[in-house]
Amino acid sequence: MIVKAPAKINIGLNIVNKRDDGYHDLETLFYPIEKLFDVLTIEENNSLEIISNSEELTNVEDNLIFKAVKLLENITGEKINVKIILEKNIPIGGGLGGGSSDAAATLKGVNKLLELNLSTEELKTLALKLGSDVPFFIEAKPAFGFSRGEILEETELQLKAPILLVNPSLHISTAKAFSAISPQQPEERIKEIISENPEPKSWQNKITNDFEPWAFSEFPVLKEIKKALYAGGADFALMSGTGATLYGIFPDEEKALRTNELLKKKFLTVIA
Repeated sequence: MIVKAPAKINIGLNIVNKRDDGYHDLETLFYPIEKLFDVLTIEENNSLEIISNSEELTNVEDNLIFKAVKLLENITGEKINVKIILEKNIPIGGGLGGGSSDAAATLKGVNKLLELNLSTEELKTLALKLGSDVPFFIEAKPAFGFSRGEILEETELQLKAPILLVNPSLHISTAKAFSAISPQQPEERIKEIISENPEPKSWQNKITNDFEPWAFSEFPVLKEIKKALYAGGADFALMSGTGATLYGIFPDEEKALRTNELLKKKFLTVIA
């Protein structure tokens, strides 16, 4: 069985509250990037075996794929012996949700392959045990995220314009990023801004990412990339998640391609 695990971007990311359980309440719009994806090949095996083309994922037991399989074992009470081959294309630690998407793809793929008959809602409940944004990837449809990110409200927003992703090959620690910011209530909610006007150009200076000021200070190249996206004609540009990937939503393919030609000389880029 072959399962695609798509990337995502955050259109806005507000950290609004520090919870008593140590997590943070946030609000964001999760938007799937279907043209950038990892590929998981899952087949029955005589033992649990996980293989990846990424050297960074050599410690199998720290891998969310491994944890997803073990979670299914705990739920079913049965040993799950599968071979999972991961073709990693989404940059690790890039704010694009690659690890979370792989975990969700594992839950879905093993559930279908072994006919465990877990419902979508049951899979989402399990997904939350693996990470706050893993439930989103169970269906991977555009959705506003609230609470830890697990409360999802689907939206009909569909971006027809090209999106240019730019990754400078930095790995930003999510824990460090969260420790560096102070939660605050935004002046206007992301959902309200997008509901009032779904055109990306109108989002400039309204929709923000609370992690940008810290990340731009720590890694000045990120600020330069955002400037380059706007200089190239992007209607809207922002950092995704805790970084380090930035994206620009362009009004037409010509401007996106021209900007991509400039930036791909130094950075990993993808046009979605």
